[in-house]
Amino acid sequence: MAYIVVATKNAHKVDEFRALIGDQNVELKSLLDYPDFPEIEEDGKSFKENASIKALAACKYCDVPAFADDSGLEVEALDGAPGIYSARYAPTGPERIEKLLKALDGKENRRARFVCVIAIAVNGEVIDTFEGEVKGRIADAPRGEGGFGYDPVFIPDGYDCTFAELPAEEKNKISHRARAFAKAMEFVEDQMSVLDNDFL
Repeated sequence: MAYIVVATKNAHKVDEFRALIGDQNVELKSLLDYPDFPEIEEDGKSFKENASIKALAACKYCDVPAFADDSGLEVEALDGAPGIYSARYAPTGPERIEKLLKALDGKENRRARFVCVIAIAVNGEVIDTFEGEVKGRIADAPRGEGGFGYDPVFIPDGYDCTFAELPAEEKNKISHRARAFAKAMEFVEDQMSVLDNDFL
């Protein structure tokens, strides 16, 4: 069985990607399997740059094909913030949500979108990137026990509930990460011969 490394130590993301891969003949490893992996400096200016930095670092260190996602929440009324700084917006998840809701206090426009860019690195180089998004709005207060990050305050278009209130199976069908991953998998299937079967 072939395996690939996803460049993250976020166990929630790893579980989500495993669910998206499903029963394909591939074992997904993560940086949790490489405890000595050095910290990656995410100094890119965009989701695409940061995803590429992480995928390339993992590919070179682990010496196997790797992919990475960089994702975040962009809020219209906050000029796209927190954006690429979503995970660093405040020290903890609840504090990030509290800061976001405080910044939106009194603002009528609560439109937002989740963005995810996935970069794939093979043989020491990034071969392509793929973007997914899901549009929605920010709730007035956190709701739901599922998901992670900003999921308790994000209501996707077409729904009255937050990501955190959706069953994981439903969220995984419509999330920004699922949409970017679907594009990446389509590319991989199309390029199998080009990649010499190194990927899956």
